[in-house]
Amino acid sequence: MTDTLDTLYDAIADALVDKGYFYTQNALPGLPTTSLQQRIVQLETEDALKRAGIGRDSDHHINNDIRQDQIRWLQPNQAAEQDYLSWMEHLRVGINQRLFMGLFDYECHFAHYPEGAFYKQHLDAFKGRTNRVLTTVYYLNDGWEVTQGGELILYAEDGNRILETVFPETGTLLIFLSDRFPHEVLPTKRDRYSIAGWYRVNNSLNAQIDPAS
Repeated sequence: MTDTLDTLYDAIADALVDKGYFYTQNALPGLPTTSLQQRIVQLETEDALKRAGIGRDSDHHINNDIRQDQIRWLQPNQAAEQDYLSWMEHLRVGINQRLFMGLFDYECHFAHYPEGAFYKQHLDAFKGRTNRVLTTVYYLNDGWEVTQGGELILYAEDGNRILETVFPETGTLLIFLSDRFPHEVLPTKRDRYSIAGWYRVNNSLNAQIDPAS
């Protein structure tokens, strides 16, 4: 599996250099996909997913006109969640070895878009104003059909030209530079599940991580 992962890390690094993003629908080795699917359904049953807001700190608020998803941050004390976080930690090391990006840590949350939910076009980071530098999205939806909506649209930096239309089928992975590519989630016609995450760099002194955004 080590050789397979090294090949994957090479492909991701090359794509980030060439285009600024990486997108694959191929199966990824070692990811606990089935366990993650079961976990997010369990969290939904337990009412552990909460409405996501926009902004941060005192500006954080719910805005139904911009986003309508429900989220819950992954924690290392649950097996499937820890396995995913460990996989992403190995990816962090692999990218740093190839691109010297200085990725410091990783944070991510489950995301559930109920029927009709969407997320309007936005950037995950603004240049010079955050330590999030690399976004990841991993999808957990079996048998997704084109007619069911819920696509993630990745735009060029001008916010107009479409680069990719990403259908949220199980196993699909999208990685992109957080401050470069506007993107949106179109209204979904069925429950839509994913894990959205961000690699961060450390802009603070004395090895203290910046506050989570």
